[in-house]
Amino acid sequence: MFPVPVDIPTEVFARIPDKYRIKGRTSKWTQVQRAGADTDCFLEGPSFDREGNLYVVDVAWGRIFRISPQAEVEVYVEYDGEPNGLKIHKDGRIFIADYRHGIMLLDPATRAVTPWLDRAALDRFKGVNDLVFASNGDLYFTDQGLTGLHDPTGSLYRLRVDGRLDRLLHNVPSPNGLVLNQAENGVFLNVTRGNCVWRVPLLADGAFKVGVFIQLSGGLGGPDGLAADVEGGLAVAHIGLGTVWLFDSLGEPRYRVRSCMGLSTTNVAYGGIDNKTLFITESETGTVLRARMPVAGRLMYSHT
Repeated sequence: MFPVPVDIPTEVFARIPDKYRIKGRTSKWTQVQRAGADTDCFLEGPSFDREGNLYVVDVAWGRIFRISPQAEVEVYVEYDGEPNGLKIHKDGRIFIADYRHGIMLLDPATRAVTPWLDRAALDRFKGVNDLVFASNGDLYFTDQGLTGLHDPTGSLYRLRVDGRLDRLLHNVPSPNGLVLNQAENGVFLNVTRGNCVWRVPLLADGAFKVGVFIQLSGGLGGPDGLAADVEGGLAVAHIGLGTVWLFDSLGEPRYRVRSCMGLSTTNVAYGGIDNKTLFITESETGTVLRARMPVAGRLMYSHT
């Protein structure tokens, strides 16, 4: 066993204002994913632009919010979709993992949302979830749908800069958040229904010797969003437990970041002037939390 992880407190950075909260409406997504519960917003996919603005998606109602460094919230765009993950390319384009439509492209100049990749071959995706860029421009993303231990058929994809699409894994019980390792020759992958983090080494022709890197327990969900730090550690958002775990490069738990709000800690992103502040989407209350961390987050391709 490991020593008890050191607690790190959180505080509320921003709250979705009441004027932006949806009342008296339902959708297919909320009926299935939330069992029909009242859902005025459901936050995911935090990502920063170069000006320090934080973008978060609202899966339930097809919206993307932009939050200024001063915590001022605006609806950046609203469209007919279910945005689940978001990353910003180094050229400023915004890529969205949309559960309903596939990979979408948001043009920051016009704020138009258009399809980028809506199917693997002729078959549609089950429901894409999250995405990350490699330094060479390759895009990795997860296709989760409603998979789980009862149906371990979720996928991990790599879209190369030349347009080739590789299906690296097709046997994942609920693939979710993902990051590349420091050498970019492997992927760490949150497997929500398995309550674990997989390590996916990569060879030129695909995945190799995939294994469980971290096994979690508890919560009403499992590991959701994921972020990496400069020392090779991982910040793992554990939905249903109100916690973000900070693991070191060997997979040992060092810190526990506890939500000061609800238990639905869905996703994470490092930010702030020194990149040592962790921002956390808490979806049940429609808030973004923040915590000061002992190590800086690794700057990903979207920031270079």
